[in-house]
Amino acid sequence: MSTASKSAPPGAVRVRQVEREVKLPVRVAKLISSEIIDGRLRPGDQLPTEQELAKMFGVSRNVVREAIARLRTEGVLRSRQGAGVFVTEAQARAAFRIEREELQDVSQFRNLFELRCLLEIEAAGLAASRRGRNDVKSIDAAMKQLKDDANSIDADLNFHRAIARACGNTYIATFISFISEHVRETIAMGRSTLDPDVNAKIQVKEHSAIHEAILKRDAAQARAAMRKHLANAAKRLGVDL
Repeated sequence: MSTASKSAPPGAVRVRQVEREVKLPVRVAKLISSEIIDGRLRPGDQLPTEQELAKMFGVSRNVVREAIARLRTEGVLRSRQGAGVFVTEAQARAAFRIEREELQDVSQFRNLFELRCLLEIEAAGLAASRRGRNDVKSIDAAMKQLKDDANSIDADLNFHRAIARACGNTYIATFISFISEHVRETIAMGRSTLDPDVNAKIQVKEHSAIHEAILKRDAAQARAAMRKHLANAAKRLGVDL
């Protein structure tokens, strides 16, 4: 994979260098994507190791790991246990795409939240009706993670993914996981305006209501709790549903 050298012209440096900003994983994901689009990485090619990529882009391994996770969610990359991460065949990639730049438009972000509501409200109801013993363990673990660090966006998204998996429908689980990665940055920006202690109490209260309803197998209550949570979350981000 190509990187900008110290002797490269200013334009090339701007294209290839990763600026040290909050959205580093997004930038790294775009750089890896550009290698694929430009043909320098082809279907079936193995990516360099996390350590090598971190050195190439001048970022931490955690940033590289998150960037790869995003591209896996979008179907651009796939992991082979014990072998590494590989570029997928073009026909195997997700046909549905969401351009993150579009989500800077409030109306587009509202549309995405409406889609979340359609999926996640019903997913909460299905999870309450269908959850098995292992599903309960996963949801309990996700809830514990959220209570331990209620300001963690990862904990928040992990809770929603656990509910999606409890539906027993792989399409729902995959789609909700895909969408969740596209709201990560916007959620972070919205939360940055809130007092962390206040936000922590809100997150625990709203997610606990969903958790309790699913444990009680109360599908109607689970849907209502998820509807309230998503409506409040959208409002905190400046979006009225």
